[in-house]
Amino acid sequence: MGSLVAAATMLRCGSQLGCLHGLLWAPAQTGHRSVAFCIDPSMGLNEEQKRFQKVAFDFAAQEMAPHMAEWDQKELFPVEVMRKAAQLGFGGVYVRTDVGGSGLSRLDSSVVFEALATGCTSTTAYISIHNMCAWMIDNFGNEEQRHKFCPQLCTMEKFASYCLTEPGAGSDAASILTSAKRQGDQYILNGSKAFISGGGESDIYVVMCRTGGSGPKGLSCIVVEKGTPGLSFGKKEKKVGWNSQPTRAVIFEDCAVPVANRIGSEGQGFLIAMKGLNGGRINVASCSLGAAHASVVLARNHLKVRKQFGAPLANNQYLQFQLADMATRLVASRILIRTAAVALQEEREDAVALCSMAKLFATEECFAICNWALQMHGGYGYLKDYAVQQYMRDSRVHQILEGSNEVMRILISRNMLQD
Repeated sequence: MGSLVAAATMLRCGSQLGCLHGLLWAPAQTGHRSVAFCIDPSMGLNEEQKRFQKVAFDFAAQEMAPHMAEWDQKELFPVEVMRKAAQLGFGGVYVRTDVGGSGLSRLDSSVVFEALATGCTSTTAYISIHNMCAWMIDNFGNEEQRHKFCPQLCTMEKFASYCLTEPGAGSDAASILTSAKRQGDQYILNGSKAFISGGGESDIYVVMCRTGGSGPKGLSCIVVEKGTPGLSFGKKEKKVGWNSQPTRAVIFEDCAVPVANRIGSEGQGFLIAMKGLNGGRINVASCSLGAAHASVVLARNHLKVRKQFGAPLANNQYLQFQLADMATRLVASRILIRTAAVALQEEREDAVALCSMAKLFATEECFAICNWALQMHGGYGYLKDYAVQQYMRDSRVHQILEGSNEVMRILISRNMLQD
């Protein structure tokens, strides 16, 4: 199997990167604290999955968490750290092994992204998008395309961005206007994409564009490589969170791309986009889960050490009840995400609805958990010296992207109402 399996095997054989199985790194003001048994993220996993999880927790603790605040405040895109992550197999977690991927399941991938997100939610979210792009090429591309693009994506020698949203087409993906008109052995692209994670920094752009008539059946999927004449980028957006990854418009002006870069057949783009997003929704929900898990631990630790009215905050029954609710919602979110991941892996009929439910429920509940954790910190929670505020900021956008939560409700209800 891939390098992630090799890394897990290395750990099993005694090469220790620093034990975080059952532990979670926390910022300097709280130090290391054991994870409460009731929210242990390894519960229900088999031994191999626990090893993958440990590799991810170790990497999050040692390579991501110490730099999380700096990446956020200076808006740094941590290329070298992500390439280190790729050495452990995180560049192509569910890409097939013959092109350099780790070949893991959707459930395994969720476990990995949750663990990484405890170290830096923003960076992990970008890694998850990169993985989604690599999987689209691996799953829908021909053998030549798979072997051309996937190996460098799996090592993160090259980075990928997903280009679906447009200034006038967000939730309504079928109304995409970016055109790709065929001229001989090339497509000429014109149009623009908005809010593209990695825009300007990524090397590979997986673009949904219109090669045919109106509606979803007129869309195709084309890979555009950085440096292609006619490809340009807008200004770097200033965001509330997700600051360790750049966000820009991606602009096409008579951008000529070889027909050989079309993934799948003409008219298959909408299907490819939706299939990718089903997994993307599991991924982003898992990133929310990691942020919430970290926030619960930070809140619990703060309640133990912070004193008011002559006693630790942990003695306050209201805060005890609040912490209990946070833990319960965290575990419920995790169970739903992992259930949806298994359904997606098995290609079950209920997979789309379950992925939508997982994304809807987990992103909303986990953001609420992060927000409550900030409140428990009082004024300290509003300071950037304390990590809890960053988990809250970085997880807020998860309710909007990969299909807004309003769209998730439409997909769920549509599934329920169909005959």
